[in-house]
Amino acid sequence: MTAVTDSAAIFVYILECSDKTLYCGWTNNLRKRLEEHAAGKAGAKYTRGRRPVRLVYREPCPTRSDALKREREIKRLSRAGKLLLIEKTSEGRLI
Repeated sequence: MTAVTDSAAIFVYILECSDKTLYCGWTNNLRKRLEEHAAGKAGAKYTRGRRPVRLVYREPCPTRSDALKREREIKRLSRAGKLLLIEKTSEGRLI
């Protein structure tokens, strides 16, 4: 997992689980949320049994409302669409 320094912003993020499935969520404290997923305590129920998880995508959003809308858009993508989004982003900037 890469270093996360933007703990005050709102992010939509994608995790890759140990079984290679993808999990999408949003948070206003990315560092804390990733720690929760890693610990398996306050993280999403989906990721608890699929640890370790790895951050593969993050996208800052200006508002909570924008983050929720973007999360919904990403969740509607096929797996191939999500992988393409991850690939395009990782080529252009650091995660």
